[in-house]
Order: sequence, then C-alpha cells, then structure tokens
Amino acid sequence: MGISGVSASGCYQSQATSGQAAPVQEEQKALADALKEQEEGQKSLVEMMKEAREKAEEASKKRDEMLKKTTNRRYGDAAIMAYSKLARARSAGEVDAASGYARRQIAQLRAAKGSDPDNADRIQAAINQLQKAVNRAGRKKRELSQERLSAKRQARLEKEKRTREAKRLKHQLRSRQAQRVIRESGYLREAEMDNRIQDQLSAAKLELRQQMQELADKTQTTVDAAVQQYAAAAAEPAPAPEISVEA
Repeated sequence: MGISGVSASGCYQSQATSGQAAPVQEEQKALADALKEQEEGQKSLVEMMKEAREKAEEASKKRDEMLKKTTNRRYGDAAIMAYSKLARARSAGEVDAASGYARRQIAQLRAAKGSDPDNADRIQAAINQLQKAVNRAGRKKRELSQERLSAKRQARLEKEKRTREAKRLKHQLRSRQAQRVIRESGYLREAEMDNRIQDQLSAAKLELRQQMQELADKTQTTVDAAVQQYAAAAAEPAPAPEISVEA
C-alpha cells in the first residue's frame, strides 16, 4: 500500500514536470525564431544602406562628368569662328568656304545634340547662329558681286573721262563697303554676346542641378541615419521572457 502511494506520487510529479517543460520549450523556440528574424532584418537594412551609398556615389560621379563636359565643350565657339571667316572673306570663293564651314558645324552639332541632351539648348543656340551665318554669307556673296560690277563701271567712267560720275560711284561703293564691314563686325559681337549668355545659362542650370542633388543627398543622409538608428535598436537583444517553474 505504501509502495503504491509512492509510485503514484512519483508518476504525478513526472507528469507535472513534463507539462511544465513543454511551454518552456515553446517559449525558447519562439525566442530563437524572433532573434533569427531580427538578424535577417538587420542584414536587409545593411544592404539598403549599402545600396543608398552606391546611389549617392553614382550621382556624384554623374555630376562631376556633367561639369567636366560643360567646361570642356564650348559649342558657341563654332559660330564665332564662322563669323570670323565670313568677315575676312574678300572673294566669293572665301565666302563659300566660310559658308561651308558653318554648314559642317551645323551637321556636327545636330549629331552632338542627341549624344549630349544636357546641353541641348546650348547646342540649338549655336545651330541657330550658324544658320544665320549661312544666310548672311549668301547676302555677302551678292554684295561682293554688286561691288565688283560697280568697280568695273567706275573704271569705265574714268576711262571715258566722266570724272564726276566716277567719283560719285566711287563714293557710293566705299560707303556700301564701310556699312558692310560695320554690319559684319556686329554679327561677330552678336555671336560673342550669345555665347556669353549661353555660358551663363549653362552655369545657372548646372548650379541648380547641383543644389537639387545636394538636397537629395541630405535627404538620403537623413534617411540613412534613421535606418542606422533603427538597425541599432533592432540589434539589441530582446529581453528573455521570464520562465516560471511553479506548478
């Protein structure tokens, strides 16, 4: 009878201990799963931070390339060179050479416009100036032809002893030539002024893009700081749940 009571008591204690161990194992498993999930989340945050840094570096690299491209390529110089050639032209052949140079530059700039979209406005302004140079070259060619005819007529009048008419024609010829020189120097100043304006516009646009990029970088830095704080908080081990062994 006594042995039976002891056996029953031992069996009851064993069952009680087994019943208490099951919840403990479940809690430990839940804790392990939570720690594993936190570790995986922390890894993903680190990857996000790495990706953000890579994007910032890539944006900085693109900005530097854009600045270098804007500094090294002066598209407006082509128009200035075309007008310089046109102003120096003294014959129809030289005018054709200046016009041909302008046409070649137009073709090159149109091709560059597709490969350099950041400077599309600047390139188009240079193309417009070069197109004006082509049109003005045609006008100068006609004027040179008229001046040549006037010079021949003047020589004929002098040969015929028509001195007064020859002097009047000579005066008119020199006046037209002087006006043409003044007009052509104005063309050159116009191209130079337009080039300076385009430089200022390009610099202003570049500065605006840099400010926007800096603002984006600052915003990204703030996000990175928040992510780091969250990662640090997530890295702290969660408090272990209290395990009660009371029956």
